[in-house]
Amino acid sequence: MDLRQLQAVVAIADHGSFSGAASALRTVQSNVSSHVARLEKELGVQLVDRQAGELTEEGAAVVERGRRIAAEIEAMVADVAAMRSEVSGPVRLGMIGTTARWLAPLLLRNVALVHPKVRLVIAEGTLSALEPRLLNGTLDLAVITLPVRNRDLEQHSFFDEDLLLVVARDHPLAGHRAVKVSDLEGIPLLLPAPGTHFRDELDEAARGSGISLTPLAELDGLRLMASLAERGFGPAILPATGAIEGAESFVSLPIEGLPRRRVGIALRRGRPSAPTRAVLELLDSMTAEVTGQLGVHAPELPVGVSAAVAADGDAGG
Repeated sequence: MDLRQLQAVVAIADHGSFSGAASALRTVQSNVSSHVARLEKELGVQLVDRQAGELTEEGAAVVERGRRIAAEIEAMVADVAAMRSEVSGPVRLGMIGTTARWLAPLLLRNVALVHPKVRLVIAEGTLSALEPRLLNGTLDLAVITLPVRNRDLEQHSFFDEDLLLVVARDHPLAGHRAVKVSDLEGIPLLLPAPGTHFRDELDEAARGSGISLTPLAELDGLRLMASLAERGFGPAILPATGAIEGAESFVSLPIEGLPRRRVGIALRRGRPSAPTRAVLELLDSMTAEVTGQLGVHAPELPVGVSAAVAADGDAGG
């Protein structure tokens, strides 16, 4: 087995065909076919269903491992390069949408100043979309809501933020200085999709207050919720960094009885690459800048990212 064989199967998964894989790998289709056939012969299984143009179950398993192998090889190259000169190389970073819109500019600026040879590749998405990409190696780390429940991932607290009710100024609750969870009984709300961590937290808080939340609509994406609330489709419960700013027709009210949203950094267990460690340390150093925003607070149980990463490295992970 060699790396070219794994690259061929992964490329087929990414581009949907042998010809697409050949184009991405800058080779001819016969080379891709040859690499896949040799790997199939070595493993004794069929990896690609040629008629359907899809991976078999065994092929999907090989691709999952292949992505991780490719990520480790890339990390190895970056680590060796960092020992000879300044840190360089790509870092694939995922961010939840409400955080990405203000954190990405800060991070891009700081990376350019401190590590100009590190190249950030930033992907915006929901927690449900980003976590699988961390696991399969297509992301190096991600800024997401906590807690992370998968044991193959580790997490570090970054910041906590208040949850606010965004309502139109003509809404009956708009005149309040703050609202309680019980005040939301019977009010149609724009809510997160069922099964998401944020929705589970809201439902649990509602049950604790003896009520249930009434969905006007259920949406997978806080930026979409904010956009719809801004356009007058209904009130929404949003984190402070996702609440509508500068909208004269809306107000944002604190909600008593709701826990703050915890935002943290997640990555695969083991030793990250040198560029990834550099970005983690930068994020750690940005805590004061991040928590200076209205409604954003230092985590109740802060974890030093750089210290945690160093401990992983010392352990030989």
